[in-house]
Amino acid sequence: MAKPADVSTVSPALDTERPPKANVPPGVAGVATWADERLGLASLLKKNLRKIFPDHWSFLLGEIALYSFIILLLTGVFLTIWFKPSMAEIEYQGTYQLMRGLPMSEAFASTLALSFDVRGGLLVRQIHHWAAMLFVASMTVHMLRIFFTGAFRKPRELNWLIGVGLFSMSLIEGFAGYSLPDDLLSGTGLRFVDGLIRSIPLIGTWAEFFIFGGEFPGELVIPRLYMVHILLVPGLLLGLIAAHLALVVYHKHSQYPGPGRKDGNVVGYPLFPVYMAKAGGFFFVVFGVAILMGATMSINPVWNFGPYNPAQVTAGSQPDWYMGWVEGAIRIMPNVEWHLGSTTWSWNIFLPGVGLMTALFVLLGLYPFVEAWITGDKAEHHVLDRPRNNATRTALGVAGMTCYAMFWLAGGNDILATQFKVSLNAVTEFMRFAVFLAPIAAFIVTKRICISLQRADAERVLHGSETGIIERAPDGGYSEPHRPIHVDEKFTLTQHQQGKALQAGPSTDARGVVEKGAGVSKLRALLSRWYFAGLVSKPTASEIAEADHHAEGHGDHEVGDGDKPGEIGH
Repeated sequence: MAKPADVSTVSPALDTERPPKANVPPGVAGVATWADERLGLASLLKKNLRKIFPDHWSFLLGEIALYSFIILLLTGVFLTIWFKPSMAEIEYQGTYQLMRGLPMSEAFASTLALSFDVRGGLLVRQIHHWAAMLFVASMTVHMLRIFFTGAFRKPRELNWLIGVGLFSMSLIEGFAGYSLPDDLLSGTGLRFVDGLIRSIPLIGTWAEFFIFGGEFPGELVIPRLYMVHILLVPGLLLGLIAAHLALVVYHKHSQYPGPGRKDGNVVGYPLFPVYMAKAGGFFFVVFGVAILMGATMSINPVWNFGPYNPAQVTAGSQPDWYMGWVEGAIRIMPNVEWHLGSTTWSWNIFLPGVGLMTALFVLLGLYPFVEAWITGDKAEHHVLDRPRNNATRTALGVAGMTCYAMFWLAGGNDILATQFKVSLNAVTEFMRFAVFLAPIAAFIVTKRICISLQRADAERVLHGSETGIIERAPDGGYSEPHRPIHVDEKFTLTQHQQGKALQAGPSTDARGVVEKGAGVSKLRALLSRWYFAGLVSKPTASEIAEADHHAEGHGDHEVGDGDKPGEIGH
């Protein structure tokens, strides 16, 4: 019989040692001590550098927007040195021979000089333009992620409003920068905005003269847009970004559902050193992509368009993608115009232009409060929703995206007509119906898909995952055994809170005394029933226990080595 092995109580692996102290240069230590005594940096950094942030790829969308803004600031400083924001007319005598001798503004001439005469100027111009595209696009997708996952709920309503403000400011910033070169394409867009301004009832003409310094195009709009572009809006964006990030730190970061994750904690990595290293590396990735795009993908070749002339227009001109939906709305709007006394009310321009943009930002800003009112949800939420678990919100978001897509396509109705060789009038008429019918169809289809996914999740929790093995019974029937899923996956699929429709009731107690906040109106109850219609109830604890007990009775089916019913080995 073999003797048992001796057990040693001493081992180098069991010895504990303190890491050697880092040799900090005396000068650095002195500066750090001096700053800490006056600013209290040690306690501040000690608390915040170890702050935990969750790790998920979708959180990088907001970082792309932030890093794109930094790239815009860096490249904008370079462009500011050589750009001349003047509408004074000169005769071009620069490098680009095809335009020598043409009259143009100093703004356009300096843009040509940046493109052909300044070393690296064209590269920086294109990096700046692509970074602007990335900034708006990443902000849009970031807001969609927040919407679909319910990250705007209490206590983050204020941060959502800040995000809406950032989005609106980014559109103004993009338009101002797009108009500065004073080429024919940007001038056409500026003329479009001039029409929007003049369509404002009663004050439109006065507003146009105030902005342009007289009748369009005037001689002041480029210098004014320049100050808006480099000073006013960037300052507002910096302030809003700072407030946005401060609230993210204050509220702690939201996180996706999963094992160990709840509203009272954050599961992830500390800001220093893990998250700071990742964020720093990702910044250079975004910067590198922007440089690659600027170096290999031409954008806004102003020398092909020529200087702006109010009597000309660029054939097939299209606005930037984020403003194309407004132009599409105006193109398909029927002619509705009033003439009251000596005034003209151009509803066919004002409603789809100014009115539609205003409606978008008002609806975005009010949605968190409207949803909370309909659902009666007043709780704090730090764990995000899976979009399928809130079918109505997801369907509303997809319907909004579909409506935007229809307006955006309508903005290129002339391009669609020429490319597909169909009637321009037919495209316009089709879009007039599509902007209303397509979102309704998208809402219905999306909600049905979400409800089907809810049923699939409930089926997976109760009956396990499919094994892909088909068994034949002695009586000739065929069946597929299911494999119980891991308890962590069950938790993820069932941890979400399910709301229920509000019921209409009186606002007084049994004695007829009015109670503050009590009672639900019939309208609110009706909207609540619509919001929760079709909701699939998640499995209860007793149903899951019964399903696990049933699975234990069929333990001879495909169960992995070392697994127990309800678990999957790792």
